[in-house]
Amino acid sequence: MGKKKKHPDLQRFRGLVSPTATAVKKSVCSVGFIVSAIKILALVLFYYTFSIGLTFYNKAFIHHFQIPLSFTLSHLIIKFMLAGMVRWIVECRTKTERVNLSWRPFLLQIAPTGIASSIDIGLSNWSFEFITVSLYTMTKSTAVIFILAFSILFRIEKPRWSLSIVVLLVSTGLFMFTYHSTQFNLEGFIMVMSASVLSGFRWGLAQLILQKEEIGLSNPLDMMYHIQPWMVLVLLPLAAIFEGIPLATTSDFFRFYDYTLVLRNLAMVFGGAGLAFMLEFSEFLLVGQTSCLTFSISGIFKEICTLYLANKFNGDQMNTVNVIGLLVCLCGITFHVILKALHRGDNKKAALNREEMMEMIRDEGQDSDEEEVFNASRDR
Repeated sequence: MGKKKKHPDLQRFRGLVSPTATAVKKSVCSVGFIVSAIKILALVLFYYTFSIGLTFYNKAFIHHFQIPLSFTLSHLIIKFMLAGMVRWIVECRTKTERVNLSWRPFLLQIAPTGIASSIDIGLSNWSFEFITVSLYTMTKSTAVIFILAFSILFRIEKPRWSLSIVVLLVSTGLFMFTYHSTQFNLEGFIMVMSASVLSGFRWGLAQLILQKEEIGLSNPLDMMYHIQPWMVLVLLPLAAIFEGIPLATTSDFFRFYDYTLVLRNLAMVFGGAGLAFMLEFSEFLLVGQTSCLTFSISGIFKEICTLYLANKFNGDQMNTVNVIGLLVCLCGITFHVILKALHRGDNKKAALNREEMMEMIRDEGQDSDEEEVFNASRDR
């Protein structure tokens, strides 16, 4: 019997798939990718530790005291003081002066990021007074869409259809995973949606600032030091308007009767500020070393871990739709990792091409200057 003839369409499909599969295998199995993956994993775990811890910490504090804006404002002030103190210690130890921005970049580049960050964090914490954690998580999951949109708008990411698939998978999966919310409040929903839009805007700007060498804020500590004043400036009047009188008349802080009680409450505030300081440091570190889109994807997996812990320790029930959503979300994250491996070589080539182009421009400039000097001396 003769050999069975292969279908031409099947052969064409294999010819298209085989090179891509080989490229994926080479990229994922390369030493550079493995080292990069371990580095990113360490940064993500560092971020998870403080983010999940602060989520449960804030939930307990805000539920008890009902002053989310003042609580957030105190965190911002303490973070600014901690960043300044650590910068001073590092400066004394290394004998190297830390970067201090002039007014122009401080106003034009840092101010928009700080203002958007302050409103994002303030609205997110404030919304807990109106909506449940499940609805908050489901709504805030749309932030990954806005992060992708602003990344493309700021030309951080190239507009590829594959990125849209990643966002669709992750957003759909997280929506299904949190599809057990029983309460809906329009005011709280609008707050979280506004925070999601601002989250995409501020992390896009943050990546531009962190990865732009001309600004000099690649160190997360310097970024935190320069951005906190703008965040405090925006949140201070809001906290005074909405929570000034309740805070001034509460016996938990200003009108206290027991020194032990107020010292305990202040210790809780400073403890939360310490967690917030380490969280923001890990966030800027992760965005600076990777991208805001990678940060958002890892943040979504963090939300899944948070909801799982809430299910484990608080007794929240998970149905079949939630489990399917978890699997869909994990597929989207896995797809994102594969895409990062595939385009890793393209990014290196693009960076090398940019460097070669800059060298050619510099060489042409030097050649033209030498030619002008030669012509001038010949004319003389």
